[in-house]
Amino acid sequence: MSRLVEVDMLVIGSGAAGLSAAVTAALHGARVLVAEKESTIGGTSAWSGGWLWIPQNPLAREEGIIEDDAAPLAYLQAEMEGRPADARLRTFLRYGPEMVEFFRRRTAVQFVSGSKMPDFHNSQGFVNGGRSVTAQPYDARELGDWLHRLRPPLETISLAGMGIAGGEDMAHFFNATRSPRSALYAARRLARHGWQRLRHGRGRHLVNGNALVARLLRSALDAKVSFQLNAPVTRLLQNASGVTGAILSSDDGEIQINARAVVLACGGFPHDKQRLAEQVPHAAQGYGHFSAAPPGNQGDGIRLGETAGGQFDRSLKHPMAWAPVSRVSLASGIQLAFPHLVERAKPGFIAVRDNGKRFVNEADSYHDFIAALIDATPEGEKPAAWLIADSQALHRYGLGHARPTPFPVKAWLRTGYLQSASTLAELAQKCSIDGPALSATVARFNDFARQGRDDDFQRGASAYNRAQGDASHQPSPTLGALEKAPYYAVRILPGSLGSFSGLKTDEQARVLDVKHRPIPGLFAVGNDMSSVMQGFYPSGGITLGPAMTFGYLVGKNFAKNITS
Repeated sequence: MSRLVEVDMLVIGSGAAGLSAAVTAALHGARVLVAEKESTIGGTSAWSGGWLWIPQNPLAREEGIIEDDAAPLAYLQAEMEGRPADARLRTFLRYGPEMVEFFRRRTAVQFVSGSKMPDFHNSQGFVNGGRSVTAQPYDARELGDWLHRLRPPLETISLAGMGIAGGEDMAHFFNATRSPRSALYAARRLARHGWQRLRHGRGRHLVNGNALVARLLRSALDAKVSFQLNAPVTRLLQNASGVTGAILSSDDGEIQINARAVVLACGGFPHDKQRLAEQVPHAAQGYGHFSAAPPGNQGDGIRLGETAGGQFDRSLKHPMAWAPVSRVSLASGIQLAFPHLVERAKPGFIAVRDNGKRFVNEADSYHDFIAALIDATPEGEKPAAWLIADSQALHRYGLGHARPTPFPVKAWLRTGYLQSASTLAELAQKCSIDGPALSATVARFNDFARQGRDDDFQRGASAYNRAQGDASHQPSPTLGALEKAPYYAVRILPGSLGSFSGLKTDEQARVLDVKHRPIPGLFAVGNDMSSVMQGFYPSGGITLGPAMTFGYLVGKNFAKNITS
């Protein structure tokens, strides 16, 4: 026998997009329930870097970073190969700053300015910083017992569950073997985290996406949002007037939720094998794509939207937010995808295909890296590459899941995650790389590194490249010769941080039917909504920025309608 619950808004999914809608609607007087199929809250957002791309945001303005109103749109249109900006994109640009101001003024969500984070490309309208924000670190004690319902940081990119923030925090860990000050900083962070894990089960100093979700969760609890965990949605309820709720499956039986609005925020389809087979050429059988998003993101929201008449958008430039990944086998036996977001741009690294040749500017964005790999892979072959480092680079920066000094490298060699050899020729043989070609490639790259100029792929030419490198390395922050044996390599496979393609929506995030009409009562936000960037990736934070902006707008507009 099913239990009946009456609410104003049902949000399906508990990432940043869904929580933004829930918090905003609740603060405007709506009764809100968040349904989450997992046992933890946060979705992909809790594993993310937590950055939002929000041009003309209030934090930038307060720092004196003022840009022309037309500049962000000019940059996006240059990046989108001249595709026209639709109403959704213009809405995002208009209301993003308002969203940031609302959350910092009305909730526990507080931000840090990304005033030194450049856009990905030096296209018309790009800036060297001021368009990004991220959540301030958060003291998890503020969550009380709800901390244990927050999805922990991604295990593969944390240190025993301890998140490391970009910028100064990460710099201290990279410099821990070179600077007494950084060594002390890192030791204190690790000691504090270890003590907190022993006493409380997990660390309490939250950063990145974990801090963002924690702040949103705290805000939701303060606004009296209700949560139902371990409760997947089995179907939407619909009548002649539109979507009227949903049926949840819980440990205690079915729950019928009657709602005036349903918001789909389930994180897209990065692990939906059927949809991957349809949308991703290198995953024609649903296999061959290795997303770093949570395994539970299997396209539930998109399928629910389609059952109500919603339409999946197949027109995007790229269906996924590409990222290079390596496969890591944990001690538990679970295999996860490690996203290579940091070390590729550092001195002493190159990437080659099995033919021994470079195919990309390694310091470009994670999305550009895989897009280039796919383009460079002959038809009929599986896209794959090797990321190679010399001994100095590995010990300084790490290589994927293999940590930098003082962590020993033997464990990763023993499992086969890393390959190593005393010569490039021997490494090529172990990895089935064309040996003479690899030697020639490295020799040519080393010449570029000594000159501080990459004539083949212009590595280090863009502001983004330089920001991702090591500012202390000269003459180039990202070009460094590979010359100190032994040499190391890790296999790189095509993966993603999430999906871009999703349900077609209008500028109010209402799901559209086959005739492009809004389906009453049904909204899609986050990765369930087709990307407003149309499958392009112009800067870091272009997923969470629109996700929270449209979540905010859905909550605001809905509550206005029910109270007017």
